Amino acid sequence: QVQLVESGGGLVQPGGSLRLSCAASGRIFRINTMGWYRQAPGKQRELVADITSGGTRSGLTNYVDSVKGRFTISRDNANKNTVYLQMNSLKPEDTAVYYCNAKNYIDNYVRMGNYWGQGTQVTVSS
Repeated sequence: QVQLVESGGGLVQPGGSLRLSCAASGRIFRINTMGWYRQAPGKQRELVADITSGGTRSGLTNYVDSVKGRFTISRDNANKNTVYLQMNSLKPEDTAVYYCNAKNYIDNYVRMGNYWGQGTQVTVSS
């Protein structure tokens, strides 16, 4: 099992910044992808950004088009099982519950687990 603990959500004005953190513990495989999804009221959950550690895709990041150039995902240098989402130039449409996600892999592409945090609210409003 993998446990994910999120922090950093809150209320911010348009144009402001927030940083989300997610710390993973438990059985994290050498090859894993950690990232953030979000779900706004009445909408489906969507991938915001993710980053892979280990294997042939190590360091690879993905972003949804709407956050490219504004959000940056990264891993802690000392503890690779902690990821951050730096969110700049926030817009009202970024308002959602943000969920940390972790996936374990073997042989680079065979997924062996999919885990979720409890979610943290991000509200962008004046």
